[in-house]
Amino acid sequence: MPKFSANLTLLFTEVDFPDRFEKAAKAGFKAVEYMFPYSWPAAELAEKLEENGLKQVLYNLPAGDWEAGERGIACLPGREQEFREGVLLALEYAKALRCPALNCLAGLTPPNLPREQVMETLKNNLEFAARTLEKEGVKLMVEALNSKDIPGFHLVGSKDVIDLIHEVGHSNLFFQYDIYHMQRMEGDLVNTLRALMDRIGHIQLADNPGRHEPGTGEIHFANLFRAIDEAGYPGWIGCEYNPAAGTEAGLGWLDSYR
Repeated sequence: MPKFSANLTLLFTEVDFPDRFEKAAKAGFKAVEYMFPYSWPAAELAEKLEENGLKQVLYNLPAGDWEAGERGIACLPGREQEFREGVLLALEYAKALRCPALNCLAGLTPPNLPREQVMETLKNNLEFAARTLEKEGVKLMVEALNSKDIPGFHLVGSKDVIDLIHEVGHSNLFFQYDIYHMQRMEGDLVNTLRALMDRIGHIQLADNPGRHEPGTGEIHFANLFRAIDEAGYPGWIGCEYNPAAGTEAGLGWLDSYR
């Protein structure tokens, strides 16, 4: 039976972020994730988790200037020190929140630089992060996004990520598999999940088109969840979707899995 975590960046946005923890717990979620925790003190977030009986399962490493359009800095030559400082900051939060995994967004491919230089920067940054987090028992994820929604993102398919993981060669580096992004880029979800499950560390979902809740689009989630269970995935599946008509109004799809 799948275990679902509420992504508080996209769900329960009808209330302010600190109030979303209570909303998620009352809706039946046992775990949460979100994009970034760094705008709030770690102690405040830890208190929200404790008050509502929730587990923190994931968030992203600092990803540069998000408001200016940056989508990660791991592949950007010249930003290595900033990246390393971000890993250490994320780890401080992970300790306070007892979070077992962090995700790295590679970033947009920088123009006018040799691909070899960009890839070497990315590999070195991931190796540093994987090694640093491993010492504290925290797993590192790396994610592919889709180039239709995020033009220029450096990793855009499952092959990109798996090849990169093999090249980095660190046992603490895993694939964050986002069902929505991979449906947009390549489809063949069931076969891909089965084939790559030994390197998948976290899964996220949204339907396509629209990036709304399951049941609003083309993906057959019952088959997909069955395949994930049969492949032996032990982790959480993050609900990272934009509710079509309000979060609570769209949670009916979860009834079969409670």
